[in-house]
Amino acid sequence: MFVILGATGKIGRATIAELRRHGAPVRAIVRRQNGADDLEAMGCEIAVADIRDNAALSESMSGAAAVQIICPTSIRADDAAAEMKDSIRSIVYALDRNRPSSVLAISDYGAHLTSDTGITLIFHHLESELKKLSAALTFLRSAEHMENWSRQIGYAVETGVLPILHHPVSKLFPTVSAPDVGFIAGELLLSNAQASLRIIHAEGPERYSAEDVARIAGELAGRKIVASEMPRPDWMPSLVRGGLGASYAELVAEMYDAHNAGRIDVERGAGEVRRGRTSLREVLASMTTNI
Repeated sequence: MFVILGATGKIGRATIAELRRHGAPVRAIVRRQNGADDLEAMGCEIAVADIRDNAALSESMSGAAAVQIICPTSIRADDAAAEMKDSIRSIVYALDRNRPSSVLAISDYGAHLTSDTGITLIFHHLESELKKLSAALTFLRSAEHMENWSRQIGYAVETGVLPILHHPVSKLFPTVSAPDVGFIAGELLLSNAQASLRIIHAEGPERYSAEDVARIAGELAGRKIVASEMPRPDWMPSLVRGGLGASYAELVAEMYDAHNAGRIDVERGAGEVRRGRTSLREVLASMTTNI
Protein backbone atom coordinates (compact mmCIF):
# COMPACT_ATOMS: atom_id res chain seq x y z
CA MET A 1 0.00 0.00 0.00
CA PHE A 2 1.24 3.46 -0.97
CA VAL A 3 0.09 6.16 1.44
CA ILE A 4 0.09 9.77 0.24
CA LEU A 5 0.02 12.67 2.70
CA GLY A 6 -1.06 15.93 1.07
CA ALA A 7 -3.19 14.02 -1.41
CA THR A 8 -5.36 16.97 -2.45
CA GLY A 9 -2.46 19.20 -3.51
CA LYS A 10 -1.02 19.47 -7.02
CA ILE A 11 1.94 17.23 -6.19
CA GLY A 12 -0.08 14.64 -4.28
CA ARG A 13 -2.75 14.32 -6.96
CA ALA A 14 -0.12 13.87 -9.68
CA THR A 15 1.65 11.20 -7.65
CA ILE A 16 -1.61 9.35 -7.10
CA ALA A 17 -2.47 9.54 -10.81
CA GLU A 18 0.86 7.94 -11.71
CA LEU A 19 0.53 5.21 -9.07
CA ARG A 20 -3.05 4.38 -10.07
CA ARG A 21 -2.08 4.37 -13.76
CA HIS A 22 0.10 1.39 -12.88
CA GLY A 23 -2.63 -0.22 -10.77
CA ALA A 24 -0.86 0.37 -7.46
CA PRO A 25 -2.98 0.45 -4.27
CA VAL A 26 -3.16 3.97 -2.81
CA ARG A 27 -4.47 5.40 0.43
CA ALA A 28 -4.97 9.17 0.24
CA ILE A 29 -4.75 11.11 3.50
CA VAL A 30 -7.06 14.14 3.51
CA ARG A 31 -8.03 16.64 6.18
CA ARG A 32 -11.73 16.49 5.29
CA GLN A 33 -13.84 13.88 3.55
CA ASN A 34 -15.53 16.44 1.33
CA GLY A 35 -13.29 17.15 -1.63
CA ALA A 36 -12.01 13.58 -1.78
CA ASP A 37 -14.65 12.30 -4.23
CA ASP A 38 -12.32 12.50 -7.22
CA LEU A 39 -9.63 10.60 -5.30
CA GLU A 40 -12.15 7.86 -4.53
CA ALA A 41 -13.12 7.83 -8.21
CA MET A 42 -9.46 7.21 -9.02
CA GLY A 43 -9.62 4.10 -6.86
CA CYS A 44 -8.03 5.45 -3.69
CA GLU A 45 -8.80 4.36 -0.18
CA ILE A 46 -9.48 7.54 1.82
CA ALA A 47 -8.15 8.25 5.32
CA VAL A 48 -9.22 11.42 7.12
CA ALA A 49 -6.61 12.82 9.50
CA ASP A 50 -5.53 16.23 10.74
CA ILE A 51 -1.77 16.50 10.83
CA ARG A 52 -1.99 17.78 14.41
CA ASP A 53 -3.86 14.64 15.54
CA ASN A 54 -1.09 12.14 16.27
CA ALA A 55 -3.44 9.21 16.76
CA ALA A 56 -5.42 9.79 13.56
CA LEU A 57 -2.29 10.44 11.50
CA SER A 58 -0.64 7.28 12.82
CA GLU A 59 -3.75 5.24 12.04
CA SER A 60 -3.88 6.65 8.50
CA MET A 61 -0.42 5.20 7.79
CA SER A 62 -1.17 1.75 9.21
CA GLY A 63 0.00 -1.07 6.97
CA ALA A 64 1.84 1.21 4.55
CA ALA A 65 4.77 -0.17 2.60
CA ALA A 66 5.71 3.31 1.38
CA VAL A 67 4.62 6.78 2.46
CA GLN A 68 4.96 10.07 0.60
CA ILE A 69 4.99 13.12 2.84
CA ILE A 70 4.91 16.85 2.35
CA CYS A 71 5.10 19.46 5.09
CA PRO A 72 2.12 21.82 4.99
CA THR A 73 3.00 25.50 4.94
CA SER A 74 1.62 27.80 7.62
CA ILE A 75 1.36 31.04 5.68
CA ARG A 76 -0.63 33.00 8.29
CA ALA A 77 0.73 31.52 11.53
CA ASP A 78 2.10 33.86 14.19
CA ASP A 79 5.25 31.72 14.20
CA ALA A 80 5.33 29.90 10.87
CA ALA A 81 8.60 28.06 11.50
CA ALA A 82 7.45 26.73 14.87
CA GLU A 83 4.09 25.57 13.47
CA MET A 84 5.73 23.79 10.54
CA LYS A 85 8.19 22.11 12.89
CA ASP A 86 5.23 20.92 14.98
CA SER A 87 3.77 19.36 11.83
CA ILE A 88 7.08 17.67 11.08
CA ARG A 89 7.16 16.29 14.61
CA SER A 90 3.68 14.76 14.12
CA ILE A 91 4.64 13.27 10.74
CA VAL A 92 7.84 11.71 12.06
CA TYR A 93 5.96 10.33 15.08
CA ALA A 94 3.41 8.63 12.80
CA LEU A 95 6.14 7.22 10.57
CA ASP A 96 8.08 5.90 13.54
CA ARG A 97 4.96 4.21 14.91
CA ASN A 98 4.21 2.46 11.61
CA ARG A 99 7.74 1.87 10.27
CA PRO A 100 7.04 1.70 6.52
CA SER A 101 9.92 0.25 4.54
CA SER A 102 10.35 3.45 2.53
CA VAL A 103 9.52 7.15 2.84
CA LEU A 104 9.59 9.76 0.09
CA ALA A 105 9.68 13.36 1.31
CA ILE A 106 8.94 16.34 -0.92
CA SER A 107 11.74 18.72 0.01
CA ASP A 108 13.31 21.85 -1.41
CA TYR A 109 16.33 22.98 -3.41
CA GLY A 110 18.88 24.17 -0.86
CA ALA A 111 17.67 21.85 1.91
CA HIS A 112 21.27 20.73 2.50
CA LEU A 113 22.17 24.23 3.74
CA THR A 114 22.23 24.74 7.49
CA SER A 115 21.57 28.46 7.94
CA ASP A 116 20.11 31.68 6.55
CA THR A 117 17.78 30.20 3.94
CA GLY A 118 14.39 31.14 5.38
CA ILE A 119 11.61 28.72 4.49
CA THR A 120 14.15 26.34 2.95
CA LEU A 121 15.70 25.85 6.38
CA ILE A 122 12.47 24.16 7.48
CA PHE A 123 13.07 21.52 4.82
CA HIS A 124 16.60 21.04 6.16
CA HIS A 125 14.97 20.34 9.52
CA LEU A 126 12.51 17.92 7.88
CA GLU A 127 15.32 15.94 6.25
CA SER A 128 17.32 15.88 9.49
CA GLU A 129 14.38 14.51 11.46
CA LEU A 130 13.58 11.86 8.86
CA LYS A 131 17.17 10.60 8.96
CA LYS A 132 16.42 9.35 12.49
CA LEU A 133 14.05 6.73 11.02
CA SER A 134 15.06 3.25 9.92
CA ALA A 135 13.19 3.49 6.58
CA ALA A 136 14.80 3.79 3.16
CA LEU A 137 14.57 7.52 2.45
CA THR A 138 14.12 9.50 -0.75
CA PHE A 139 14.42 13.27 -0.55
CA LEU A 140 12.80 14.72 -3.66
CA ARG A 141 14.03 18.30 -3.62
CA SER A 142 11.79 20.48 -5.74
CA ALA A 143 12.82 23.68 -7.47
CA GLU A 144 10.55 26.72 -7.21
CA HIS A 145 7.11 25.97 -8.64
CA MET A 146 6.13 27.66 -11.90
CA GLU A 147 2.56 27.88 -10.61
CA ASN A 148 3.65 30.44 -8.00
CA TRP A 149 3.66 33.12 -10.72
CA SER A 150 -0.16 33.01 -10.65
CA ARG A 151 -0.05 35.49 -7.75
CA GLN A 152 1.54 38.18 -9.93
CA ILE A 153 0.54 37.51 -13.54
CA GLY A 154 -2.80 39.33 -13.30
CA TYR A 155 -1.08 42.48 -12.04
CA ALA A 156 1.60 42.17 -14.72
CA VAL A 157 -0.95 41.86 -17.53
CA GLU A 158 -2.89 44.83 -16.18
CA THR A 159 0.09 47.16 -15.62
CA GLY A 160 2.81 45.88 -17.93
CA VAL A 161 5.17 45.48 -14.96
CA LEU A 162 6.13 42.21 -13.25
CA PRO A 163 7.65 42.96 -9.80
CA ILE A 164 10.47 40.53 -9.12
CA LEU A 165 12.21 39.26 -5.98
CA HIS A 166 14.78 37.38 -8.07
CA HIS A 167 17.75 39.76 -8.48
CA PRO A 168 19.09 40.41 -11.06
CA VAL A 169 16.18 39.83 -13.41
CA SER A 170 18.57 38.38 -16.01
CA LYS A 171 19.77 35.56 -13.73
CA LEU A 172 18.67 32.02 -14.60
CA PHE A 173 17.06 29.98 -11.81
CA PRO A 174 15.64 26.44 -11.52
CA THR A 175 11.87 26.07 -11.64
CA VAL A 176 9.43 23.21 -12.18
CA SER A 177 5.71 22.58 -12.61
CA ALA A 178 4.27 21.14 -9.38
CA PRO A 179 2.40 18.27 -11.10
CA ASP A 180 5.68 17.23 -12.73
CA VAL A 181 7.16 16.87 -9.24
CA GLY A 182 4.27 14.56 -8.36
CA PHE A 183 4.80 12.51 -11.50
CA ILE A 184 8.51 12.12 -10.71
CA ALA A 185 7.60 11.12 -7.15
CA GLY A 186 5.28 8.43 -8.50
CA GLU A 187 8.06 7.05 -10.68
CA LEU A 188 10.41 6.96 -7.72
CA LEU A 189 7.89 5.19 -5.49
CA LEU A 190 7.20 2.59 -8.16
CA SER A 191 10.92 1.91 -8.60
CA ASN A 192 10.87 0.38 -5.10
CA ALA A 193 14.53 1.23 -4.54
CA GLN A 194 15.72 0.32 -1.06
CA ALA A 195 18.85 2.47 -0.84
CA SER A 196 19.19 3.95 2.63
CA LEU A 197 19.12 7.48 1.19
CA ARG A 198 18.40 8.85 -2.28
CA ILE A 199 18.57 12.57 -3.08
CA ILE A 200 16.76 13.62 -6.24
CA HIS A 201 16.46 17.18 -7.53
CA ALA A 202 13.42 18.01 -9.66
CA GLU A 203 13.38 20.93 -12.07
CA GLY A 204 11.85 21.76 -15.43
CA PRO A 205 13.17 21.14 -18.94
CA GLU A 206 15.25 24.33 -18.81
CA ARG A 207 16.10 27.25 -16.54
CA TYR A 208 14.56 30.68 -16.91
CA SER A 209 15.22 34.24 -15.81
CA ALA A 210 12.65 36.70 -14.51
CA GLU A 211 13.04 38.48 -17.85
CA ASP A 212 11.98 35.25 -19.55
CA VAL A 213 8.88 35.08 -17.34
CA ALA A 214 7.91 38.65 -18.25
CA ARG A 215 8.61 38.13 -21.96
CA ILE A 216 6.60 34.90 -22.21
CA ALA A 217 3.71 36.33 -20.19
CA GLY A 218 3.70 39.38 -22.45
CA GLU A 219 3.65 37.26 -25.59
CA LEU A 220 0.72 35.27 -24.26
CA ALA A 221 -1.19 38.35 -23.09
CA GLY A 222 -0.51 40.34 -26.25
CA ARG A 223 1.25 43.23 -24.52
CA LYS A 224 4.74 44.17 -23.42
CA ILE A 225 5.56 43.20 -19.84
CA VAL A 226 8.78 44.32 -18.17
CA ALA A 227 10.46 42.51 -15.26
CA SER A 228 11.26 45.01 -12.51
CA GLU A 229 13.47 44.26 -9.49
CA MET A 230 11.46 45.02 -6.38
CA PRO A 231 13.60 46.99 -3.88
CA ARG A 232 14.48 44.89 -0.83
CA PRO A 233 12.68 47.22 1.66
CA ASP A 234 9.45 46.65 -0.27
CA TRP A 235 9.51 42.86 -0.06
CA MET A 236 7.87 42.38 3.32
CA PRO A 237 5.01 44.88 2.80
CA SER A 238 4.34 43.38 -0.64
CA LEU A 239 4.30 39.79 0.64
CA VAL A 240 1.98 40.71 3.51
CA ARG A 241 -0.38 42.56 1.14
CA GLY A 242 -0.39 39.39 -0.93
CA GLY A 243 -1.89 37.44 1.97
CA LEU A 244 1.09 36.08 3.89
CA GLY A 245 1.45 36.51 7.63
CA ALA A 246 4.47 38.54 8.74
CA SER A 247 6.27 35.46 10.08
CA TYR A 248 5.94 33.47 6.86
CA ALA A 249 6.70 36.52 4.73
CA GLU A 250 9.99 36.94 6.59
CA LEU A 251 10.91 33.32 5.81
CA VAL A 252 10.13 33.87 2.13
CA ALA A 253 12.20 37.06 2.04
CA GLU A 254 15.16 35.27 3.65
CA MET A 255 14.85 32.50 1.05
CA TYR A 256 15.06 35.02 -1.81
CA ASP A 257 18.09 36.61 -0.16
CA ALA A 258 19.72 33.18 -0.31
CA HIS A 259 18.54 32.70 -3.92
CA ASN A 260 19.99 36.04 -4.96
CA ALA A 261 23.28 35.19 -3.27
CA GLY A 262 23.48 32.09 -5.48
CA ARG A 263 23.08 29.63 -2.61
CA ILE A 264 19.84 27.84 -3.58
CA ASP A 265 20.65 25.20 -6.16
CA VAL A 266 21.43 21.52 -6.66
CA GLU A 267 23.63 20.13 -3.90
CA ARG A 268 27.02 19.49 -5.46
CA GLY A 269 28.02 15.85 -5.61
CA ALA A 270 24.71 14.63 -4.21
CA GLY A 271 22.06 12.66 -6.04
CA GLU A 272 20.74 13.35 -9.51
CA VAL A 273 18.56 15.83 -11.37
CA ARG A 274 15.29 14.69 -12.94
CA ARG A 275 13.53 17.04 -15.30
CA GLY A 276 9.82 17.62 -15.69
CA ARG A 277 8.37 17.94 -19.17
CA THR A 278 6.18 21.01 -18.68
CA SER A 279 7.52 24.30 -20.01
CA LEU A 280 7.04 27.68 -18.37
CA ARG A 281 5.06 28.79 -21.42
CA GLU A 282 2.52 26.00 -20.87
CA VAL A 283 2.02 26.97 -17.23
CA LEU A 284 1.78 30.71 -17.91
CA ALA A 285 -0.63 30.06 -20.78
CA SER A 286 -3.11 28.51 -18.36
CA MET A 287 -2.87 31.64 -16.17
CA THR A 288 -3.26 34.26 -18.89
CA THR A 289 -6.21 32.38 -20.41
CA ASN A 290 -8.11 32.84 -17.15
CA ILE A 291 -7.45 36.58 -16.82
